[in-house]
Amino acid sequence: MFRSLFQTAGHFSSYLLVRCFVAIVQAMPLDMGDSMCRCLAFVACRVFRIRQRTTRENLSQVFPDASEAELRVLELAMWHSLMLMICEIAWAGRRLHLTNWTQYVRFRNHQQILRGCLSRRPAVMVSGHYGNFEIGGYTAGLMGCEATTIARRLDNPFLHRWVERFRSAKGQRLLDKDGCANEVDEHLASGGTLAILADQHAGPKGCWERFLGVHASCHKALPLFSLGSGAPMIAGATRRLNGQPMQFESACIGVADPADDPDGHCESVQTLTRWYNRQLAYSVGEAVEQYWWLHRRWRQPPPRIAKQIAKRIAKAA
Repeated sequence: MFRSLFQTAGHFSSYLLVRCFVAIVQAMPLDMGDSMCRCLAFVACRVFRIRQRTTRENLSQVFPDASEAELRVLELAMWHSLMLMICEIAWAGRRLHLTNWTQYVRFRNHQQILRGCLSRRPAVMVSGHYGNFEIGGYTAGLMGCEATTIARRLDNPFLHRWVERFRSAKGQRLLDKDGCANEVDEHLASGGTLAILADQHAGPKGCWERFLGVHASCHKALPLFSLGSGAPMIAGATRRLNGQPMQFESACIGVADPADDPDGHCESVQTLTRWYNRQLAYSVGEAVEQYWWLHRRWRQPPPRIAKQIAKRIAKAA
């Protein structure tokens, strides 16, 4: 009982600290917030060296020819982007509205985005830990494109409810990733839109495909959601423009439609997984510092999978 009380008190204290920080950020002008983010990024990256080992391993795999100085610059820029993302989430509720969204967001390939949102067919939207994906979902909801999002519950229940309120403020519906398959099937069968962060590690039994040139384990459920329901898969991203706070481009990078598939992207789970990884990699290439390089995306495959990958590479060569 006492352990539970101490844990609850700790969670609530963390929640209060976060809300106080958010209140301070909301009162800041954008340029002051940007300067603060640069300072916080330096502290996290150079002083405390948070997740430095994972970050360096990821960067070294994707950019094997980069020098140590280049990797350090990219690592610091990533932390600046992460800190800005937190501030932008705090600013969005107060600053980003239906009457002024053109000051903050521009769209690319908006015809395809609208076609997916307004169609009576279901749709599966995939993105990654890149840019400010939270603002992407918020903006889509602001435009009336409601979606159901699969997300893991935060360990802190107070923070989880607060983040959930932000995500659902403009029409997003959240599903816990554990045991949500039946609800997802029903949602797609009714013509709904499903939004997923596709660059999640799926364990040794996942579908192993290249992402940014390095093999990674991908969840098989993502392409199955599209193939099983006949829903087009829409790959998108929301990136920050020129590193400026609250200046975004939401883009539709590509669409793979099982009902119209001349290039064979939807032939199987493997081909569709390969397709969306290529689309996400293309978007990351537009602003590599805005990807979450501290995210444990790439892991060592088990020996059996490693042999299959080696055979596949040899065959392709």
